[in-house]
Order: sequence, then C-alpha cells, then structure tokens
Amino acid sequence: MFTCWLVAMLATLGSLFFSEVMEIVPCELCWYQRIFMYPLVFIFLAGMFPLDQRVIIYALPLAFIGWGISVYHWALYNGYIPDKLQPCGEGVSCKEVKLEILGFITIPMFSIMAFTLIIGLLFIYKRTSK
Repeated sequence: MFTCWLVAMLATLGSLFFSEVMEIVPCELCWYQRIFMYPLVFIFLAGMFPLDQRVIIYALPLAFIGWGISVYHWALYNGYIPDKLQPCGEGVSCKEVKLEILGFITIPMFSIMAFTLIIGLLFIYKRTSK
C-alpha cells in the first residue's frame, strides 16, 4: 500500500513540476489524467492508517479509468488516432509533443507507467493479503 501511495505521490508531484516549474501547460487529457491520479494519494494514505484492504475498491476504478485515458492520450500523441478524434478543441493541443526524454518517453508515457504500476501493485496486494 505504501508503494502505491509513493507512486501516486511521485506522479502527482511530477505533474505539478511539469506545469508549475517547467511551465508546460497541461492539455485537456492531461487534466483528466490528473483528476484520476490526485485522489489516489489521499485514498492510499487513508488506506494505510489503519491498513485496510477495502482501499482497492476505491482505488482500482480510478486507476483503470486514468490508465485508459493515458493510453488514449499516448495513441493520440503518436498518431495512431486521427486528429478529428482529438478532444482538445481550444487551448493546448493534446497531440503537441512538449517533453521527450530519451527520444520516446513522453508525458502520457509517464502517466501510463504510473497507472500500470499502481494497478499491478493493487492486484499483488489483493492476492497476497487474503
């Protein structure tokens, strides 16, 4: 549970670093991903004190929806989804590459990795805590 909290906290702080320190304005899909990541910090924190397995009931749906949005954003980012299906009409484009590390790691990829790690850890926690 602590590791899930740590991943959610790092993802939250990372997104705030990108937007507030690096001044990368988040697109609409980035905001949706944040909507599903930020509450996980508090859900996991509440689930640790006292340790409560029911936290999975609250966290897993948020993580799956956030993961789906992240995958959609990544596919849009990489051109697998046509521009006409882009939800970002006004403001910052969801398709614009704003940050690329090692030539392939993008902001949507970071989000996919965080949500995937949280989902995997939740399944491991569920399996080992029975």
